[in-house]
Amino acid sequence: MKKLWNLVRTSLSLLEVGILLMMLANFWVFSLTNGRTYTQISKIPHRETALVLGTSPRMRSGAANPYFLKRMDAAALLYHHGKVKQIIVSGEKSEGYDEPAAMKRFLVYQQGVPENIIIEDPKGFNTHQSIIRCKEVYQARDVIIVSQGFHNLRALFFARNNQLNALGFDAEDVSRPESFYRNQSREVLARVSAVLYFLLGISPD
Repeated sequence: MKKLWNLVRTSLSLLEVGILLMMLANFWVFSLTNGRTYTQISKIPHRETALVLGTSPRMRSGAANPYFLKRMDAAALLYHHGKVKQIIVSGEKSEGYDEPAAMKRFLVYQQGVPENIIIEDPKGFNTHQSIIRCKEVYQARDVIIVSQGFHNLRALFFARNNQLNALGFDAEDVSRPESFYRNQSREVLARVSAVLYFLLGISPD
């Protein structure tokens, strides 16, 4: 019985340490990105480039993905209000699947953004890769990152730790309760992954 109790106490202690580390990691992300995200187009300063983070254009049902649509709306808004001069659309390209091409088509044909100012990044397989390639491949240092707010914090954490002069422009979120709680829960853990990558070199999602 005593051994069982000791095991329970050890497990609880480890759980407490894990929760504390999770809270500290999220606090670090919040503190580093505080004041660098915007929701109003009139408030955000000008930057040379918008980096639009990829997501699937369609859901499993075949319906249009509202996260995709809102990110395209936000990117087009930045351009049409003269906040950026070029747009990098960064996402996954694989056989039969091409997020950057879908983003570019939508911006050109649905949002009236000139084709020649849009750069496709087909190797943005995750948030970290999109940030690194923005800096190293496309030589963009002054950027506005476009995604939903829950995602932008982690993206800005990567950007600031890679010496990008980055701001976030939050695309409108999807208001379904199940989406909100799922995304918020996922990002709590993803921010821990981002911090571990920065400290230990453990590859993030």
